[in-house]
Amino acid sequence: MAALALATDKPTKELMEKPPVGQTDPVITNIMWRNLLTQALFQIVVLLILQFKGRSIFGVSEKVNNTLIFNIFVLCQVFNEFNSRDMERINVFKGSQRNRLFWGIVVVTIAFQVVMVELLNKFANTERLSWGQWGACFGIAAISWPICWVFKFIPVPAKPIFGYGRGIANVS
Repeated sequence: MAALALATDKPTKELMEKPPVGQTDPVITNIMWRNLLTQALFQIVVLLILQFKGRSIFGVSEKVNNTLIFNIFVLCQVFNEFNSRDMERINVFKGSQRNRLFWGIVVVTIAFQVVMVELLNKFANTERLSWGQWGACFGIAAISWPICWVFKFIPVPAKPIFGYGRGIANVS
């Protein structure tokens, strides 16, 4: 769903004015690496804290804690969809109001998550959450926005740092 949501944005004037990317250029740019590593580090830290201290932090059973971990993980992906729309844009919401399909996919993803947690307990092996627990899940996932905002001020070199993610021409 996230890939579909991100693919629905129409090209902006700024994007169309950029030079084309060559076949041998890395698929994953330094800017993408910066944002990817930022989000990965944030999510790993949050999920490890919840895995080892979540029960005592929230005062819940192991099954509820596992549901919180699952819920926060999915919501982090939803919030990161906004961060990923334009890797260089400081305002992650700029232009999003024009894309109803993007918002529809975000809403459907959240609705599916609510159904998984609240109604499909046996199928998803989840436990129903209270309103406060849902608020905590959304609040923790929303922390990714200011973190991403801060890290967007870290400049990255234009020359590729990593050789991974090379274009198809370099695979062989």
